[in-house]
Amino acid sequence: MRKAMVCLLMAGVLVASAGCGGNVTKSGTITIKGSDTMVILGQRWAEMYMHHNAGITVQVTGGGSGTGIAALINGGTDICESSRPMKEKEREQVKKRHGKDPKEIPVALDGVAVYVHEKNPIPSISIPQLKALYTGKIADWKDLGGPAGRIVAYSRENNSGTYVYFKEHVLGNEDFAADVQTLPGTAAVVNAVSKDPASIGYGGIAYGSGIRAIPVSKDGATSPVAPSLETVQDGTYPASRELYFYTIGEPAGAAKAFIDWVLGGEGQKVCEEVGYYPLRKKS
Repeated sequence: MRKAMVCLLMAGVLVASAGCGGNVTKSGTITIKGSDTMVILGQRWAEMYMHHNAGITVQVTGGGSGTGIAALINGGTDICESSRPMKEKEREQVKKRHGKDPKEIPVALDGVAVYVHEKNPIPSISIPQLKALYTGKIADWKDLGGPAGRIVAYSRENNSGTYVYFKEHVLGNEDFAADVQTLPGTAAVVNAVSKDPASIGYGGIAYGSGIRAIPVSKDGATSPVAPSLETVQDGTYPASRELYFYTIGEPAGAAKAFIDWVLGGEGQKVCEEVGYYPLRKKS
């Protein structure tokens, strides 16, 4: 996926926010790096926040969750966007390098969608079938109730948090089959699937334009569930997950003000506008 950057400069040193909850925000630059799944969400948050907060610059770049986590470890970003939880080794590296534990902040929900071409007739798929397909045990569409023909499977690259999630939660940490084709970004997976009726792929639900996201069954015995706000928030969609911000220690200054806004009503509303899901409201 092409790396994206939002960088809108606005003048001002200390202003009252015209929107975004009316908070007073100190001037400064906030850098955000990481998940390609989250990059369009990060862009929209940045655009809206800067529009109401003169003096604040928010720079958003993708590259993958692993890239964002590495940047956080190396001190190259204020906020890491990640579509997977940090690994213990990565947490230890942050602590060793900076003397502080990383702060994990869930900021949105996502359903990892399974994409097929719009002309593909299969109505649904199960997690065991996905595992068999991506590990090479199923290779023909007729074994999934479709017309006979070789399955062309697409995956994210191994630096992707979505790849890690899929390998852990769908494949049970087994290896992908050698003929699974990896692509650098969910948008690239969607593009490939939309052009090939014999293909299948997976990725964040917000990238689902132009293809069909099929319902998924947890075990083949239960009814398949389509990804939606309700099924992701209540966890009935089998591939539901949280999306995260990570900071070095507790966020402070301009970064904290931005994160507080993201977690508030206006920031969470952006999730739905972009095609993701807001966090569950606390009872």
